Amino acid sequence: MLSVPWREGPSRNAWMLFDLIVADRNELGLGSLEPDLDLARVAIAHSRDMRDAGFFGHVSPSHGGIEKRTAHLEGLVKVGEVIRGDLIIRLKSPGEAVTNMRVDMKAETSGKVNRLLVKESQRVKEGQLLLELDDREARLALENSEATRLETLSKYILEQQFAGSSQQGTDTDPQRQSLTQKYEEISELYQKGMISQEDFERRTRQLEIDIIKSGARKDEIMEVSQGLTQAEIQVKQARLTLEKSKVLAPFSGVITNIQVSPGQHVSGGSDLFTLVNIDKVQVHAKVLESEIGKMKEGREVDLKFSAYPDQVFKGRVHAISPVVDPADKTCNVIVEMVNVDQAVKPGMHAEVQIAAEIYTDRLLVPQDAILTRNQRKLVFVVEGDRAKWKYIAIGLENEEYAEVLPTDDPGGGVEPGNQVLIDGHFTIAHDARIRIVQ
Repeated sequence: MLSVPWREGPSRNAWMLFDLIVADRNELGLGSLEPDLDLARVAIAHSRDMRDAGFFGHVSPSHGGIEKRTAHLEGLVKVGEVIRGDLIIRLKSPGEAVTNMRVDMKAETSGKVNRLLVKESQRVKEGQLLLELDDREARLALENSEATRLETLSKYILEQQFAGSSQQGTDTDPQRQSLTQKYEEISELYQKGMISQEDFERRTRQLEIDIIKSGARKDEIMEVSQGLTQAEIQVKQARLTLEKSKVLAPFSGVITNIQVSPGQHVSGGSDLFTLVNIDKVQVHAKVLESEIGKMKEGREVDLKFSAYPDQVFKGRVHAISPVVDPADKTCNVIVEMVNVDQAVKPGMHAEVQIAAEIYTDRLLVPQDAILTRNQRKLVFVVEGDRAKWKYIAIGLENEEYAEVLPTDDPGGGVEPGNQVLIDGHFTIAHDARIRIVQ
């Protein structure tokens, strides 16, 4: 064993810990360990933590070295659990958050902005009034068209009253019934694809002429000739123009990018503001064509945004593009997520981790528990207040867990429910006393 000068303070514990490591390796047949500066530095740092926690017990110096009493030494450790479950291999890809519920609101008619009823970042509901243009001209146009319609309707009614009853056909006129039946037959043939559109239009045109001659559409023809039909169309157009002076929210969302002010004159097509809904957002990720066969709609996705480095958001594969981009040989995979508290904003960049392969019913051990000694994998299993050294064979792995394969090694292997050390176990020896902390 390495002989070192007896020192007081932190270095005393450091050298004691260094000698313990050397002795444990010799007892376990792991070969001699020559002292080096790096290991001494690790020992010093570790000994300070152990000293502060009060875990160094009584030691007594001896000529040429230090005599250790392991019964008084406890390791401060954290533990995880061996489980049986599904091992998910995730595919990583960069992505960007977008929303498909975004619309740039534009003026549909010209006029002065009478009232602007929203402000930047204001939440609005579907159908809510957002902006109102001066509608006085539109109202006058509607009143004028309604007056014209009333005048035309009055002339039409007078014409009807003075028209001779002998000129009116009857609903039971055999000729009219025959023409109507022919029209229905031609329509049915066209719907079944038995006659062409050209033939259908030619036949119906001739039938309309025959129907008009029979007097079946006399009332409709009189309305057109008197200008009543056109007057009614003008009323509808005036009402539509009046409705366009009020801008309503087409869906619930948040107002942004307001570009107008009260009193400002706008023309049809002018930008007013943007309405966006980010209660749900999509993340567009690019996946190599060689990996696209592993993508499945509905698969779970982990999303990590650079704006929230310590938070993982959950989503699912919503759609997979049927087209591969010839430029970079990638395929667009669309992930949909519920945007709690609207934390994710469109345009944010994300690391997308898509569940590509799922292996069910596997024995899994945390990756942080696995150590390598003599080129073999092992874990420390908690048994009472001791840590037992167990060799294991590793199969499939992801970032969190590794699959544990059956092993013929006597005393090796683990079982579901075993507690294994995941922190503070790098310098612990077999059968070391431990104290578990949260």
